[in-house]
Amino acid sequence: MDSQYWNNRYLKGDTGWDMGAVSPPLKEYIDQLVDRDIRILIPGGGNSYEAAYLAGQAFSDVTVLDIAPVLVEQLRKTFARTRVKVLEEDFFAHKGSYDLVLEQTFFCALPPFLRMDYVEHMYSLIKPGGHLAGVLFNRHFTQDGPPFGGTEAEYTKLFSPLFDIKTLQPCYNSHPARQGTELFINFMPKIKKIWDEFS
Repeated sequence: MDSQYWNNRYLKGDTGWDMGAVSPPLKEYIDQLVDRDIRILIPGGGNSYEAAYLAGQAFSDVTVLDIAPVLVEQLRKTFARTRVKVLEEDFFAHKGSYDLVLEQTFFCALPPFLRMDYVEHMYSLIKPGGHLAGVLFNRHFTQDGPPFGGTEAEYTKLFSPLFDIKTLQPCYNSHPARQGTELFINFMPKIKKIWDEFS
C-alpha cells in the first residue's frame, strides 16, 4: 500500500471511502472551534473536503498530507488560492507541531501492524494541550482491507498509553452510508515530561 497503490486507486476512481462532502461529525467539531489560527494537520487527506471547509471558515494554517502524486497535484490546484498547504509526503516521515490533527479515513487505511507506529508518531506531532479528533470505524470488515476496522476496546488499549481519551463514543451524526459504524474520537497527548519519566 505504497504511493503507487493509492495513486492507481485515484486514477481508476476506486475511492469507495469518498463521501463527496465534509464528514458530518468533523464538520460539527470544526464548527465549535474558536481560534482560526491553530495549526491543523489532515494526514491521508484524500479529496480533502475537511480542508476545503476549514478554508471556507477562515482557518489560516491547514496542512494536508498525501502520498498519491496524482491526488496531490489535483489538490494543489484546488487550494491554489487558499492558505491550505498540500504536501506529497509520508505521514511517518513528516515533522511538525500541531494543535489539532483531524482523522478521517487515514487510520483505517493503514495495515494494522502500523497502528502503534501511528500512535507514537501522532503523539510526536501534537503539541501539549492539542487534540487528535475525528472518526474511527466501529466494526470489523470481512474482506481484506483497506479499510481495516476495530472496536472501542481495541482503540482504548492502543491509544491510552500516550493519550488521554476525552471522547470515544458512537457517532450520532454519521454520514448515512456509515450510520452505526463510526466512533468519534477526541484524544489529547499525555504530558510529555511525565510520560518520558517512565519510558
